[in-house]
Amino acid sequence: MKSKTVFADQYLDEAKSIIDQLDRSAIENMTLHLVKLRETGGRLFLVGVGGGAGHASHAVNDFRKLAGIESYCPSDNVSELTARTNDEGWDTTYAAWLKVSRFCAKDMLCVFSVGGGDLERNISPNIVRAVNYAKEIGAAVIGVLGRNGGYTASVADAFVIVPTVNQAMITPHTESFQALIWHLLVSDPRLQLMSNKWESSVK
Repeated sequence: MKSKTVFADQYLDEAKSIIDQLDRSAIENMTLHLVKLRETGGRLFLVGVGGGAGHASHAVNDFRKLAGIESYCPSDNVSELTARTNDEGWDTTYAAWLKVSRFCAKDMLCVFSVGGGDLERNISPNIVRAVNYAKEIGAAVIGVLGRNGGYTASVADAFVIVPTVNQAMITPHTESFQALIWHLLVSDPRLQLMSNKWESSVK
């Protein structure tokens, strides 16, 4: 007897719909910004909260190893992150980390966020402050975002919005496609310098 997979069918059908609706030109714009970043010797700093922080950590590995872009993730340093949260407050954790890292105009900030940040509603204020700092010093901001992209999308130089196809699934869909899109970016021949182990080992 065939088992029922009603929810799996729904989730995967929604994923198909998202793929069909993704803005390819927005992905291309992000790709070109990253190509320019590497050509000019800039560094990539990736931030997120919750699942986005996990994505930032993973993506740092891929951008460094596969694309040859010097990359960093503030939330990888849990000691500094928690010390700053305790002593200075959560809002400024990422911006303060960027300042100490001598984040400058030739560098780039990449944001993985479902809502893009919203100071008025106190949603991801540390992302908003980091984006603000990037814009103040003239650094480019890119991101993969959900919903309407929030504050990040309102000021970013290049960004992809993961389309909402089900209001009840905004977070899981956004976080799923954040991973898909950064893997797409580091696999683009214009960015990828090194093959993945499994692919390079196949004759």
